Amino acid sequence: MLTKDLVAASSKPMVLSILASGESYGYEIIQKVRELSGGHIEWSDGMLYPVLHRLEREGLIESEWREAESGRERKYYRVSREGRKALQNERHQWLAVHNTLSKLWQLKPSI
Repeated sequence: MLTKDLVAASSKPMVLSILASGESYGYEIIQKVRELSGGHIEWSDGMLYPVLHRLEREGLIESEWREAESGRERKYYRVSREGRKALQNERHQWLAVHNTLSKLWQLKPSI
């Protein structure tokens, strides 16, 4: 499992990336992260929803209540135009970190 700090830092680019490929709702986002991480990242409702609310306040995502196939109301989220711009910036920053760490770890023997 990842540390809380790393999970918190990576939540914005992960949510924006998921929503950039199509709208989704909370539980589906949690499941997608679990699946893509091979179970290494386990988000809870209590972790995800504050992130979604913050991204919405920042104008990076938009939401809409709709009736699901089950008949229940469900809040669907989608990335906004500003969110797509923010995702490009996030992607650039995370790739810089990833590439730097990869180079550093090639220099040192693995632990």
